[in-house]
Amino acid sequence: MAAASLLVPSPSPISSPRRLLPSSLRLSRAPPARFRRTFAVPAASSAPASPLEALIFDCDGVILESEHLHRQAYNDAFEHFIVRCPASSSSSQPLHWDSDFYDELQNRIGGGKPKMRWYFKENGWPSSSIYETPPSSDSEREKLIDIIQDWKTERYKDIIRSGSVESRPGVLRLMDDAKGAGIKVAVCSAATKSSVILSLENLLGLERFQSLDCFLAGDDVKTKKPDPLIYVTAAKKLGVQARNCLVVEDSVIGLHAATGAGMSCIITYTSSTANQDFSDAIATYPDLTDVRLEDLKLLLQNALIAAS
Repeated sequence: MAAASLLVPSPSPISSPRRLLPSSLRLSRAPPARFRRTFAVPAASSAPASPLEALIFDCDGVILESEHLHRQAYNDAFEHFIVRCPASSSSSQPLHWDSDFYDELQNRIGGGKPKMRWYFKENGWPSSSIYETPPSSDSEREKLIDIIQDWKTERYKDIIRSGSVESRPGVLRLMDDAKGAGIKVAVCSAATKSSVILSLENLLGLERFQSLDCFLAGDDVKTKKPDPLIYVTAAKKLGVQARNCLVVEDSVIGLHAATGAGMSCIITYTSSTANQDFSDAIATYPDLTDVRLEDLKLLLQNALIAAS
């Protein structure tokens, strides 16, 4: 079998919005233009049994391209509650996160509440229909975030229920092939559990969703990605060692969570994550259309050999 050559196209430059994240939170840009990763594949006759025992998928960005859907739901929530930040460029209008800013924000800070908490600390706590004047106590601030997040989650569910959202190419086939080969399949998402369940039920179908060997959401762990806790917890629930797990992620924040748990990771990037530094991934793909289970077995096998 010929060596697998994986190409990542150079993303279009992203224009910066008026208020970007501080330099300490900026994305690490990928090295120039295109890069190639090559893995030597041993002859089939001499290959040992595959070490792959569990295939773990992120949800948002991997099973479905959801960044623009979440952004729409947040902006709808900000408009619904008339959320106005004093440091916003248009403080007289409800807060609106544009696509360039949201790409940076969602790829660096996991979870909706942490996103809002960071933004309001940087730009000033907002006035709203919830609190006419900006909340000053910690309890009021947390209540504000809870109310906005709950409304946003319901709005996101409405979008998913509309039937206009489909799974990303190749995902369902890989899940089915893994289950058929006796490999455990799991989903680990930093998003709110109720919204992830709805997404998986609609995109995977009830039978496939209920057959998952493990499902964890942001509600199930104390710390979110890039903290590795969700993947550490998944390995324990699956009853497998981290080295025998392969994670499918779409962003550097998920990549860091996987590698921090001692797991190998492949990346299937989206238009909003394509310019990130995925040098710690064992392979990078624009989508999973042409990726087969045998490819993943060999990639993990070679990664473990290289690390030994």
